[in-house]
Amino acid sequence: MDFKHTSVLLNETVDGLNIKGGGVYVDGTLGGGGHASLLCSRLDKDGLFIGIDRDRDAINAASGVLENYGCRKTFVQSNYSDIKNILAEMEIERIDGAMLDLGVSSFQLDNPERGFSYMQDAPLDMRMNQEDGFSAEDVVNDYSKEELARIIREYGEERWAARIADFVVRARGKGRIISTGQLVDIIKAAVPAAARRDGPHPAKRTFQAIRIEVNDELGQLRKAVEDFIDVLAPKGRLSIITFHSLEDRIVKEAFAARINPCTCPPGLPVCVCGKKPEAKKVTGKPLTASNEELEENPRARSAKLRIIEKI
Repeated sequence: MDFKHTSVLLNETVDGLNIKGGGVYVDGTLGGGGHASLLCSRLDKDGLFIGIDRDRDAINAASGVLENYGCRKTFVQSNYSDIKNILAEMEIERIDGAMLDLGVSSFQLDNPERGFSYMQDAPLDMRMNQEDGFSAEDVVNDYSKEELARIIREYGEERWAARIADFVVRARGKGRIISTGQLVDIIKAAVPAAARRDGPHPAKRTFQAIRIEVNDELGQLRKAVEDFIDVLAPKGRLSIITFHSLEDRIVKEAFAARINPCTCPPGLPVCVCGKKPEAKKVTGKPLTASNEELEENPRARSAKLRIIEKI
């Protein structure tokens, strides 16, 4: 299966990095190489591109897509949250820019065997790195009812979380739940008919929650935002695309803490804590997809792009 992925906010993300031809740039979520292609087209032979992805299929596909660009290129199968170790192994102290596109790639969603989609029956998997041992099947079958309800409520922002967790636990009492189709049927039974008639697919939020838990997406993101800002060179920029409010809140708060780190009480006439800003906003409000982009790629609807520059 080809690794196809329509890049969201492509020009805005890459333009926002203010690329220098001979600089060092990182794509922490390489995917199909869409953002990376535009970035590499702006680097000269002295420029270095570092592409990171947890998914071996993504690395293989993107390295082929990018082979004709003249810059230097390095590909690493790892988690983007490991950026400091990756750079240390390459003996690189500072980078000129980086980008993260936090959406699940279209390839992963559309490939039935990966188990990310509630639209196709497949093994309950959802691992971004297929070499990891822990999968969606483990979450669904081994978590307590309370743990299941918590992650579905917190990560899926699902109002029927407790009821879905109850139905899952009862169903698995009759035998292990091993497929996405089984899980979708359980969720449909748990969500009242009136609630199923309006809004998104009844399984959408629960699948999102389980995927986030399996891949520790929010924990990895918290660490990664801090570490990427740390390794930026002066005037280096970081572009991050989020797809739901939980991710966006983490990015927004991490950026804000570097832009205005002062911890003094609000009423003081002058700052006495001595904490100086480390970065400045490039985007005021987050950038969102244009109507033209939404017509071509409906998955861009919830995307938000925030960009920060190191002082």
